Amino acid sequence: MTQRIEDYALIGDLQTAALVGMNGSIDWLCLPRFDSAACFTALLGTKENGHWLLAPKGAGRVTGRRYAGDSLVLETHWETRNGTVKVTDFMPQRDVAPDVVRIVEGVSGSVEMSSTLRLRFDYGSIVPWVRRTDGQRVAVAGPDSVWLRSVTRGRPADGDGAPGEEPSVKTWGQEFSTCSSFTVGAGEKVAFVLTWHPSHLPRPALIDPFEALEHSVDDWRKWAARCTYEGPYREAVLRSLLTLKGLIYAPTGGIVAAPTTSLPEELGGVRNWDYRYCWLRDSALVLGALLSAGYVDEAEAWRDWLLRAVAGDPSDLQIMYGVAGERRLPETELTWLNGYAGASPVRIGNEAVEQLQLDVYGEVIDSLHVARGVGLTGQPHAWDLQLALLGFLESKWREPDEGLWEVRGPRRHFTHSKVMAWVAADRAVKTLESDPSLRGDVNRWKAMRDEVHREVCEKGYDPVRNTFTQSYGSAELDAATLLIPRYGFLPPDDPRVVGTVDAVRAELATDGLVRRYSTEGGSVDGLPGGEGTFLVCSFWLADALLMTGRKKEATALFERLLALRNDVGLLAEEYDPALGRQLGNFPQAFSHIGLVGTALALAAAEDGTTE
Repeated sequence: MTQRIEDYALIGDLQTAALVGMNGSIDWLCLPRFDSAACFTALLGTKENGHWLLAPKGAGRVTGRRYAGDSLVLETHWETRNGTVKVTDFMPQRDVAPDVVRIVEGVSGSVEMSSTLRLRFDYGSIVPWVRRTDGQRVAVAGPDSVWLRSVTRGRPADGDGAPGEEPSVKTWGQEFSTCSSFTVGAGEKVAFVLTWHPSHLPRPALIDPFEALEHSVDDWRKWAARCTYEGPYREAVLRSLLTLKGLIYAPTGGIVAAPTTSLPEELGGVRNWDYRYCWLRDSALVLGALLSAGYVDEAEAWRDWLLRAVAGDPSDLQIMYGVAGERRLPETELTWLNGYAGASPVRIGNEAVEQLQLDVYGEVIDSLHVARGVGLTGQPHAWDLQLALLGFLESKWREPDEGLWEVRGPRRHFTHSKVMAWVAADRAVKTLESDPSLRGDVNRWKAMRDEVHREVCEKGYDPVRNTFTQSYGSAELDAATLLIPRYGFLPPDDPRVVGTVDAVRAELATDGLVRRYSTEGGSVDGLPGGEGTFLVCSFWLADALLMTGRKKEATALFERLLALRNDVGLLAEEYDPALGRQLGNFPQAFSHIGLVGTALALAAAEDGTTE
């Protein structure tokens, strides 16, 4: 049976990530990068598309699981009639090759374990050739090579073993899989190490899995100890920050929106997209979350990634890039996969990369303004880049675009896009006013800022209903308008802001949680079907309630959102209140950014806030 999206936990090595299910199966893993082809793709198909099941024989779901302290090292406990075992799953931060390590430790009694490894390269489409070499199993197909070995401690010899190591458990081939069966008693440990490398290169150096565990836990704990936030909800904030850290591609500083593709926004639906890329908008917001908690190094690395990725003609600015700044992300459907719980098509790549989304210019300029304000190490060309982007935006902001939500219908004059054009001009003005040594025409930008503001208030606002609308001339609403007071376009106590918050809550909320926009009837996005409530929009509502003086309601909504996290503190993109299930790609950076932002806003709220 298909596991729920929230049944998965994340492990990763800051270059890629895997999802481990409640049944002990790793059902998703792309190697060697987040956006590489998957070798475990059962998440979007069946077990025949690749997975790695490690669990007690005959077991169903785990008894309990948690992360080892402040880390992405997953500890799973299984209680059986004959004893208890702990399985520790993690990916050490790599020197050269990526490794997946799974350590089985006997806690009490004697437990019979079973491992089934089905490697299927290129998103579950290629069965590799597997052979035995030096006591290990090696699987090869085209450019991919994966080695499997096992190491034991405190138990008798059982079979195979790599030269110079203690004997490992015996493995055998069965139905195009590598299988093993072994028993662990109290105090005994069996470690499996799965290592990928290019098939044309020699096997990488072996790691000691037990030492790697100690180093990995220590690495994560040291990183977590740098968190400067000590306010309410610290556990939830830190877990979200650890998750965001796990979505950073360390070699470049790029941040992926999620480590998965094609997890549906509606069960059985077609709204299935590839999120394994770096959206400028999402990443800019991650920068703010990291800076707010004291993680300057990561924020600086992303700022430098941004400057490299967007370098060139401002008219060529994309809304997203590959983890190393790649620009070509062609969208393709994988017809051999039936999709998560039958939701097809399964897509890789994302053709939204070709869209015009004017709000991105505002996000980039705002994030660079924030970076400058907190004193990140200066980059001489950063201001030149902002000048070029603003110059392009000056000539384009009056045009329609696809907007924040990447609609695949006709372009429109989206209100949020215009607000972000105002943000771009406003931040440029403020930067010049704070640093007169910079060059720029502040009067021209002030004029642009004023013109955008007038137009939005005239054309994007419905005076009869007292709310800003999704686009000019439309009666539809959009949760993105909740951000108007956050960016300073209007003050929180402006009646138009209060009216917008109330209208969004009345018309877009389902059981108190907020949808992005209405998908009923002739939907603006040009797609059939619907979607769940959007979690970051629900956090935005909590923020807007707080800013408009309704702290008690904001706190209640925030704590309800916290309760939607899975057992290890992770959130997907959306939530279906009727089914009580998470939806969309997982875990989602946008959702965890929202969590951090709202927690910090509540912590900073004055005690006398009107409730």
